[in-house]
Amino acid sequence: MECAIMGKFCPLILSSSRILMVEKKNVLGIRDKFKFCSSKFKIQALEAETHLSSEVGAERRGSSTDVGIGELVWPSPSDEIPFWKKDFPSWGVSPEVPADINKDSDRMHIIHVTAEMAPIAKVGGLGDVVTGLARACLSRGHAVEIMLPFYECIQKQQIKDLALITTYESYHGGNWVPTNAYRGEVSGIPVVFIEPSNHFFKGQFVYGGSYNELEAYLFFSRACLEWMQATGAQPDIIHVHEWQAGALPLLYWDMYHYLSLKKPRIVLTIHNMEHYGECSQEQLSKSGLDGSIYATIDKAIDDRTIGHNPERLSLLKGGIVYSNAVVTVSPTYLKETLCTGWLASTLLRNRDKYFGVLNGIDTAMWNPATDIFLPVKFNAQKPEGKKLCKYYVQRGLGLALEGTLDGNHLPDITCKVPLVVCITRLVPQKGLHLISHAIKHVEELGGQMVILGKASDVRVEREFEGLAKLHNQGPSTRILLMFSEELSHMLYAAADMVLVPSMYEPCGLSQMIGMRYGAVPVVRMTGGLADTVFDVDDQSNHDRANGFVFEGIDEGSLNWALDRAFAHYREKADEWNGIIGKVMEVDNSWNNTAGKYVEIYNSVRVRL
Repeated sequence: MECAIMGKFCPLILSSSRILMVEKKNVLGIRDKFKFCSSKFKIQALEAETHLSSEVGAERRGSSTDVGIGELVWPSPSDEIPFWKKDFPSWGVSPEVPADINKDSDRMHIIHVTAEMAPIAKVGGLGDVVTGLARACLSRGHAVEIMLPFYECIQKQQIKDLALITTYESYHGGNWVPTNAYRGEVSGIPVVFIEPSNHFFKGQFVYGGSYNELEAYLFFSRACLEWMQATGAQPDIIHVHEWQAGALPLLYWDMYHYLSLKKPRIVLTIHNMEHYGECSQEQLSKSGLDGSIYATIDKAIDDRTIGHNPERLSLLKGGIVYSNAVVTVSPTYLKETLCTGWLASTLLRNRDKYFGVLNGIDTAMWNPATDIFLPVKFNAQKPEGKKLCKYYVQRGLGLALEGTLDGNHLPDITCKVPLVVCITRLVPQKGLHLISHAIKHVEELGGQMVILGKASDVRVEREFEGLAKLHNQGPSTRILLMFSEELSHMLYAAADMVLVPSMYEPCGLSQMIGMRYGAVPVVRMTGGLADTVFDVDDQSNHDRANGFVFEGIDEGSLNWALDRAFAHYREKADEWNGIIGKVMEVDNSWNNTAGKYVEIYNSVRVRL
């Protein structure tokens, strides 16, 4: 079937776009090396030695290592520059294609249209997924590009061979807007950056600029298609992500497919159905479509507003209806979304094209054996460096306990006290009440906890600022209200456990990244967490057992999981080390997942 739903568009704005092709050149003088931007966060911690009672004692696990401890420069919370802000030798990962990846025989041209890409425009897991999937498909021999807004906040020095390639015009709100398209390379992936001449995508952050965000992404969706038409690009697959690109399937089938774009087919990935792209008919009409045409149950009307605000549309729902295939990011989340939620009826009507494919992680970017941010590298065969990474982070955050370095031996106490790490966006989805409760319970258990994350809601931010003020001076907790790619790598490497207590979780990357770095996951059983973490005490899943799982949304359920995890850590050292070895060997790479996406691509592609 060539088109999901045929609609109407405004005929007056279908004049051919005016385009100027610009000879490719480097316009920004890219440097080979750059400095990371610094955060304004300042750690407050006790500089004096801190003490825990002898009741924290545990079985001694081997703390000796053949890594030269004396060669490391140990950080301190009193350092003028925090340890995660130093200059690192490079960013990203090698563009070289792994030699052991089999190439697909039937190659395709795939263009991703997205609001985020790691590491240059990353806010959450969306950016990681786009980069990881794109790299995996490149490794399999496909031609892959990413189209991304050229946010003002993107550090251009992070982009290799950045050059202006096209100047053209795209339509918005009754006007043709002069637009630049740049091409560059990020982590080995070709990227096309769309830069309008108006105020869209200006500001210090990816989201939250002083412009109408919804209208900016409506413009971006059309500008991507306009660029393909202007340059003659005919990809096999246009892979759109989240509500930000939800209008593109509508624009494609009801406008550009009638013009020159005949070959592409549309695949939509829904990363989180909480974000639905609420849109008025008038706003959608600014893209050149007739917004009133889409205010029906079988197209894009927002099901939550039927009967009292029929002018409200949902770009995510429209994207589901108009895409050739729809993917969500884990099999369990697919089942959950078919049973509950305001989009359940729409997804059921489109069940034959709806797939659940578990996300992967980029094992080149997340690799403790090569990670440029770690003070010491390690792997499953030689895990000794993980203990050094833990002590390094403890020293830098003011969490190091009593004891002194003795030759090539770490203080015994550093191995006896479990370190729990929670790296997350501080939003209700992530189980905020459980995260704040975990601070208290981990302390009661004699452990340490580090939280790294930002809050988008000012009330949540104030709540966690209060918790930070209360706990950051003590010996067991650090709450760091910021985002830091560098520090996140170090924390995963330092963690004994990674906590993910989400109320719902479409997939979750934190538990998979944590396992890659030898951190045992403690998670709530939902969505992708249920697909990747299997309880150590569940005899029916003994072969896959790799973490600690709880089901309830109450503090008691979390306590039960943490109590069991701490007991294993302290009382079953050999079994705990076995779990670490197991989780580090789990294959959560993108290669397997990319193969499933390639199957979906092949199921909808056409050959003209």
